[in-house]
Amino acid sequence: MTTVALIKTNDRRRGVEEAMKLLQVPSLAGRQVLIKPNFNTADPAPGSTHNDTLGAIVGGLRSRGAVSVTVGERSGPPETKKVLEDKGILALGGSLGFGIINFEELAEADWVPFNPPGNHWEDGFFIPKPVVESDYIVSTCCLKTHAYGGVFTMSLKLAVGLTPKRLMRQLHRSPDQRQMIAEINQGYTPALIILDGVEAFVDGGPSQGTRASADVFIAGTDRVAVDAVGLAVLKDLGSNAAIMKPGIFEQEQIRRAAELGLGVSSPDKIRFVTPDRASANYADRIEKNLS
Repeated sequence: MTTVALIKTNDRRRGVEEAMKLLQVPSLAGRQVLIKPNFNTADPAPGSTHNDTLGAIVGGLRSRGAVSVTVGERSGPPETKKVLEDKGILALGGSLGFGIINFEELAEADWVPFNPPGNHWEDGFFIPKPVVESDYIVSTCCLKTHAYGGVFTMSLKLAVGLTPKRLMRQLHRSPDQRQMIAEINQGYTPALIILDGVEAFVDGGPSQGTRASADVFIAGTDRVAVDAVGLAVLKDLGSNAAIMKPGIFEQEQIRRAAELGLGVSSPDKIRFVTPDRASANYADRIEKNLS
């Protein structure tokens, strides 16, 4: 069993704070924390992680004693440096006291190779050394569809920003793209995943798409479970055929990740925790979509 926190709210600070409380995030005294956001582009949320969500996460980590907090990202297609500038992350880091690592500027020696048995990458893939060596990783993703072969982009697909840009042509041209996305996740394990679903793309994506208000935060420690619940929310909102027609655990990203032991393999392994009656009622509705 895995626990997923579901909070019905459009208040990003409340969503983050309730998620951390419900999941009983422990003391992080002396820990160095790395946050992996969704900064593929600088487009407004859900095209990218909302700055208020990032700020609330940094505050929650600091209040639990984290000795340092660092945001690490590789954007694309735009240059990472420009995305960070356009989103005001450099200034935000200065005001909130977090560091920033631009993975696009890492030396070749700072990429760790992975080539697990049975993976669909031609010669394996790479993960940044700061991620591999991190004490505690927090992933924060958005709720959205993906128009370029991924079908959806939530916590599992966040891992694409942990690979070098030179591998993107191979990924996007492969018929195994969705399985390859799942396989990157073998290179690291987040301790906490927080999905901001205040707004969603129910079609299009990842940078722009058809918007809908979901007013929900989803959080957990299991990437498969968080994405499965996110897909259930998209089904509830009404999405495109690639989301609506398949069963959630039939989606290639989900199925492959479960095969690799990266998370739960069925909806009956997910247990919801909620902070109030509105959230509990919504969880009951979403639970029906899961199965």
